[in-house]
Amino acid sequence: MRRTRRTRRALRVAGAGAAALLALSACSSSDADSGSGTGDAGSSASSSGKLSGTVTVFAAASLKESFTALGKEFEERHPGTEVTFNFSGSDTLAASITSGAPADVFAAASGKTMKIVTDAGDTAGMPATFVRNQLEIATLPGNPDRISSLKDLTRSGLKVVLCDKTVPCGAAAQKALQSSGLKLTPVSYEQDVKSALTKVELNEADAAVVYKTDVKAAGDKVEGVDFPESAEAVNDYPIALLRDAPNADAAKAFIDLVKSAEGQKVLTEAGFRKP
Repeated sequence: MRRTRRTRRALRVAGAGAAALLALSACSSSDADSGSGTGDAGSSASSSGKLSGTVTVFAAASLKESFTALGKEFEERHPGTEVTFNFSGSDTLAASITSGAPADVFAAASGKTMKIVTDAGDTAGMPATFVRNQLEIATLPGNPDRISSLKDLTRSGLKVVLCDKTVPCGAAAQKALQSSGLKLTPVSYEQDVKSALTKVELNEADAAVVYKTDVKAAGDKVEGVDFPESAEAVNDYPIALLRDAPNADAAKAFIDLVKSAEGQKVLTEAGFRKP
């Protein structure tokens, strides 16, 4: 009888130990699964929170210097990202986007050009104006032709270059000329503002109507001349996330940088005006 009680007691202890062992094993397994799940969630959160990959930005030629600087800043803030740019005339860029060219962001030099893209349904949401730009006359260094007004550009023998009428800087120049009742026949129409400015830098033209920002970026290669009619042709610059952006998260972050206080500082230092 005593042996039977001892045997039963031993069995109960063994059973309790086995139960404890099973419980511990289950707990450990649960902890491991939980730990693994937490790790996965953390990794996923980290992955979703960390930007990577290439951001492709189509931007008006006049944004080249400031956007290049902001692109470098973005890459420093987000290791593992790369910002690539396509700088050109806004109308050329708009045509490329509506034709299916892959891009994440479009920054145009006019609302009219951006409308080409929005009307085609190629933007995600409404574009936002982030800066404004005003025209200025770029002359040869020292202004040897003594150009002091828009009217001076109509003088006989003066070689003047304008942006093409379909390009925002060209449309703005035409608006300024019309507001002053002036007619001007340039020696050439250029497809973007940088090309117009280059004609003066290379001494292939005496003057060009470009943006203040381009004159400033050129430094001592040209000289700038303000003219009051430019106030009648100020361009708003809108920026938008594109509908089929391959890297939408990073694209949104780049747009946020452009619109941030730091981004605005870079742009205003380049000569742009706040919207």
